[in-house]
Amino acid sequence: MKISNEDFTARKDRKKFIRVVIQLVIIIAVMAIVVNALFTLKSYEAATQRNTKYSGDKGFIALSYFGVEREGNQPLIGVDRLRQHLQALKDLGYVTITQQDIIDYYQSGKDLPEKSVLLMFEDGRRDTAIFSQKILEDLNFKATMLTYPEKFEKKDTKFLMPNELTALEKTTFWELGTNGYRLAFINVFDRYDNYLGELEPLEHAEVAPYLSRKYNHYLMDYIRDEYGVPIESYNRMRTRISYDYEAVRDIYTKSIGYVPGMYILMHSNTGSFGNNDKVSAVNEYWINSLFKMNFNREGFCLNQRNSSIYDLTRMQPQAYWYTNHLLMRIKYDINQDLEFTKGDLEKQKSWEMLKGASEIQEETIILTSLPKENGLMRLKNSNDFEDIKLSVRLKGNKLGLQKIYLRADETLNRFVSVYIFNNFLYVTEKNGGAERELFKLNLDKHDGKESLSIPEDKKAAEIRELETFIKYADSVEKAKIYTERLKNKNLETVPTVTQGAEEYVPALSVHAKGDRRLSISLKNNKVSVMVDDKEAIRDVQVFDAKRGSIYLETAWGGYGWSQRNLADDVYDGVFEKLIITENTGSDKEEILFDSRMQGFAAVKFKAKKMWYALIDFFVANL
Repeated sequence: MKISNEDFTARKDRKKFIRVVIQLVIIIAVMAIVVNALFTLKSYEAATQRNTKYSGDKGFIALSYFGVEREGNQPLIGVDRLRQHLQALKDLGYVTITQQDIIDYYQSGKDLPEKSVLLMFEDGRRDTAIFSQKILEDLNFKATMLTYPEKFEKKDTKFLMPNELTALEKTTFWELGTNGYRLAFINVFDRYDNYLGELEPLEHAEVAPYLSRKYNHYLMDYIRDEYGVPIESYNRMRTRISYDYEAVRDIYTKSIGYVPGMYILMHSNTGSFGNNDKVSAVNEYWINSLFKMNFNREGFCLNQRNSSIYDLTRMQPQAYWYTNHLLMRIKYDINQDLEFTKGDLEKQKSWEMLKGASEIQEETIILTSLPKENGLMRLKNSNDFEDIKLSVRLKGNKLGLQKIYLRADETLNRFVSVYIFNNFLYVTEKNGGAERELFKLNLDKHDGKESLSIPEDKKAAEIRELETFIKYADSVEKAKIYTERLKNKNLETVPTVTQGAEEYVPALSVHAKGDRRLSISLKNNKVSVMVDDKEAIRDVQVFDAKRGSIYLETAWGGYGWSQRNLADDVYDGVFEKLIITENTGSDKEEILFDSRMQGFAAVKFKAKKMWYALIDFFVANL
């Protein structure tokens, strides 16, 4: 049947109208979520106004998050993960305390609630306020928002401005603090000991993949040359550092009417207030003059009376930490027992927890290790498993161990295992003696990643650095000099691995995300493994162990690489969509275990994921 131009146009218009209506509905829904997050009706109720337990001096823990966004992307934690963290603390009986509580604790000897937490958010990001406000209201938690006043002058829209900070205070769920005038770096070297000097945050972000741990925060040392010799006098150093504190004093006083009482001396952890005694003395003078308290250390969370109010410590939870990771770190800092989050209690019944802590969320098993040790759990009723197929998605970070034991005995003295450790795939066996490695594969090689020589990586680093210097040059003359150097550097020829140069092997970052689909086939005395739907090993021979149990294990993989050298010795192994079936070769192999959602729960789960995907799409494209 022939369709007229009028009918065709009408149909096209109807489809367009329907599409627009659907988009408007979703936009309105997204806006409602944002309005709900920003609109405040509740007021904070202090711990002293509630039936709060006091029992001796147990100090307080301090937690400081870098920032918050909807989904979460290191270093900013996702809103759902933040809620899980704080809800767990609430369930354990923790209450938030204020800056005045800390002052009274140290200066007047007043007691704090038995389970006290000081909550902080650094960097003063606007999205942090938007996404955390509702959580604070729901849990009756109060937090401190720390800012850089330099951002006020630059009117950077990613960061909160003074009028917005004043509005936050009026909600009663926020106090204010400061990270100092600016975030900047001095005495910076890359990993090849090329001296880069002073870097602003944007410059630092451009070259960060090539940096070493050799750098200082702007206030922590003299400015030095490539040989470590100061290039400024004592008076020049004192004037430079004093300028930042004077700017903090003047900008805050002018913009919000006072200087916040809480200060964090960035990247300190020196045991004093700088990397040099004279620098430390200048910082100490200004810290004592302007602020009522200072966080001088990071890594541990527990503060007690024997600490100075100007030498406090904070823990900085990372975006990839699951709830039990946070609780494990707190448990071993405070040296007290606490109850871990378990998640789906019905699904937990299938497992015997042997070491560490486990949480089951929907289709995912999160197994958290003990500090510097392992986490271990056994699948109940699996002791007769023989020939099996197993598939799982491993989503723990690359730095660490995610291990699956097959046909294992109760003492783990006899087993076959397949695991990923620090981005290598292993197949091992143990039959009463030592564990024996049968196969090892670098997963970067499995992905087809090309080898890079050290000279090639060094050249890439120097090119990136010159490109950055050109981009942020403060004069045309400097940009021309860097441009000429870049031209020469691009023409430089360096040896490759195939030409005999040493291969560059990057250190694993503690933040590096892992995501591997693992498929294992164990039949008789042979094991085959697929990684990301690509064959890794076929029919490797193992000892003929007839039957045994399934165990999951996780372990810390070492401190790894971190630009800020964060010391974290707990690891979250993440086992998603774990499916175990018989391996008989028939068309109808029995499913022995399946962690996926089933029935109506599966429909709800898929609908939830689709809804989040729609929100993400419109947030990204509005």
